[in-house]
Amino acid sequence: MSTQRCGWCSDDPLYIAYHDQEWGKPQHDEAHLFEMLCLEGQQAGLSWITVLKKREHYRTHFFDHPLTEIAALSDEQLQLKLSDSGLIRHIGKLKAIRDNAIAWLKLKDQVSDVPAWLWSFVNQQTEHNDVINYREAPAQTETSQKLSKTLKKHGFKFVGPTTCYAFMQAVGMVNDHENHCHFK
Repeated sequence: MSTQRCGWCSDDPLYIAYHDQEWGKPQHDEAHLFEMLCLEGQQAGLSWITVLKKREHYRTHFFDHPLTEIAALSDEQLQLKLSDSGLIRHIGKLKAIRDNAIAWLKLKDQVSDVPAWLWSFVNQQTEHNDVINYREAPAQTETSQKLSKTLKKHGFKFVGPTTCYAFMQAVGMVNDHENHCHFK
């Protein structure tokens, strides 16, 4: 008998691993939360599988480095990264990673524990939704709108309410696994 998964999960091994091992599982690690917030922004206008296939390049260029190093990247250094086809070659999106690192560090000076601050938007616990079919899950919610607005006020980029909701799903702030899914 095969494992039941959400309808959005294709038979691509990368997608299956992401669905089974990561998506919807509560994450509180600062580096992982930063990576996911930025990767969700990279997705804007693209499919998530495109981003997943490029994830290792993003880690090499950005997420395997301390936030302070990412925040210190110059426009020239970011421009050079456009030559790597393993990244989404959109200068605005690449600059957003640097700008988000700067914003994250400034926010950390204010709240000290950014992961707890992020999780405060869902009262520190996963919200579980009744999802029969993934197409019925919302693209954004009142909470993701509030998170988006607050992140933007703090200087974050590519964090619209739909991106924020996808981030919340990815890091387990929201559990939108379909009801029949083995991982619900």
